[in-house]
Amino acid sequence: MTTQNQQSIQGGNPAMDGQSGVQRMKAMLFEELENIVRTSRKLMERIQEEEWSYRPQQRDNMNTVQELVCHLAAIPSTDLMILQEHTEAEVVQLEDEFRALGADAGKLGERMSAGLDSLRSYMEALPDEEFLSRRTTPFYIDHPTAQAKWLIEITTHLQHHRAQLFNYLKELGHPVNMFDLY
Repeated sequence: MTTQNQQSIQGGNPAMDGQSGVQRMKAMLFEELENIVRTSRKLMERIQEEEWSYRPQQRDNMNTVQELVCHLAAIPSTDLMILQEHTEAEVVQLEDEFRALGADAGKLGERMSAGLDSLRSYMEALPDEEFLSRRTTPFYIDHPTAQAKWLIEITTHLQHHRAQLFNYLKELGHPVNMFDLY
């Protein structure tokens, strides 16, 4: 095993030296978020024009590829708005902006990356104690959630919908495999 790999496994990333444990955790979560966005964009680019309207097993309760991709691309932006306690109407308006981009993987991917940049700016601006203890309440539940937990929630939300897109592409016959997720 190389020294760099040993340092990474042990948490000794030289780029993180001098950072608090909270800052290191944020950095690791954003490293994962960057990977999710990068690989999601690559999956989006595989979609052929005729595939955007595909709905798995023609089930009405499943999204089309286009609906799924618009939702996936919007997550960094919409979830940031939600954790900042924007109204449902404001979040729906932003979702509509993503839907208006249509079946354009490039534009959706760019907006997804821009949303991640905004999310990072917000989270990195929070002092450690505020990141851990500040709680905000979204419009759809009646209990507050800490900013740290929001960041974890956004990570899992993105992973979930990236996995859905991966499965849709598999069903459509694309040669995707686990290496497309790293």
